[in-house]
Amino acid sequence: MVVRRIGNWDFCEMPYYTYITTNAAKTVLYVGMTNSLKRRMKEHRQAKGIWKTFAGRFYCHRPVYYEIYQTRTEAIRREKEIKNMSRERKLELIRQKNPMMNTYSVY
Repeated sequence: MVVRRIGNWDFCEMPYYTYITTNAAKTVLYVGMTNSLKRRMKEHRQAKGIWKTFAGRFYCHRPVYYEIYQTRTEAIRREKEIKNMSRERKLELIRQKNPMMNTYSVY
């Protein structure tokens, strides 16, 4: 895998991302998968307050964690694995890479 670092983010050719977003109060976590973090975060931001989506309903548009995969299958597998984790385990995972749970800028 070819990885390049741009700002706070690592990119690889044909990347797929598994990510976690949260709301401003950091009380809700959303786990997702995408092939474009920038586009997906824009979609989450635009959905703020839209009740038909989980991330929109709970204002989960602040990225706090991500992992990079070469294949869609790997990213989906990991997304499912993280979704099945307890909240505490997800927080441990986030804090390993982002101890202060700062919002990453991908816009």
